[in-house]
Amino acid sequence: MRLAEIERFIISLFESDENEHFHEQSGITVRGTEDIRRIGYCTNLTLDTIEEGRKNNVNLIITHHDAWDFIFGLKEACRKKLTEYNMSHYFTHLPLDDCNFGTNNSLIEKLGLSIIKKSHNEDGFYCGRIAEFDEEIEFEELVRKLEMILEEPTKAWRFKDGRIKRVGLVCGGGGSTADVREAFEKNCDVYITGEKVLYTIEYAKFVGMNLIIGSHTFTELLGIESLAGKIADKYSDVNIIRLSEEHLEA
Repeated sequence: MRLAEIERFIISLFESDENEHFHEQSGITVRGTEDIRRIGYCTNLTLDTIEEGRKNNVNLIITHHDAWDFIFGLKEACRKKLTEYNMSHYFTHLPLDDCNFGTNNSLIEKLGLSIIKKSHNEDGFYCGRIAEFDEEIEFEELVRKLEMILEEPTKAWRFKDGRIKRVGLVCGGGGSTADVREAFEKNCDVYITGEKVLYTIEYAKFVGMNLIIGSHTFTELLGIESLAGKIADKYSDVNIIRLSEEHLEA
């Protein structure tokens, strides 16, 4: 399958493709080979995940994040290595957070929640969700359920008594106090995200908001896995594999 065809298909999946920031937040960063026979997916583009791709004979890596600019020098090193291996790379960041099969919706489905509304708007993309359980559950049960899904330990703080009904969720980098405040103002019993920050914990304690924090990487993995599944359904002759990532944040 040709890279250009896969690129067009991915873009067609997103209703937000007319957002002026869409192509800043999603697209091909390196065009290696155009002949795509094996795709590897993961959350982050790093030198390690590129090496995983090489070991598995991947022609195209699809990630949620491009290499971060503020990990100084990483983006240049990754693009040099991708070019060396003649490997293509596609990422989709905020559009995947926002869409109905993306990071937040995929984790919500696994948790058994029903979405009430989108939340946490950034540049016209809704990066969070407010969701509810059909029946209230114990806080500890929710923690155990999330840890089973993420396959890693979480950090959890009970700052409010009672069972859990309404959940505020921002997969990945929802670690600001403003993110917690939005969940609090929407009457959530607990806020779940993927970044642990002192100010966030202190604010959650101050307002009485239960807090559960997994890792940035693995709270977002299900979204890119869902995208990979859609590509697999469309192109049966393309082999798709998950690239291994460490639980560095756990």
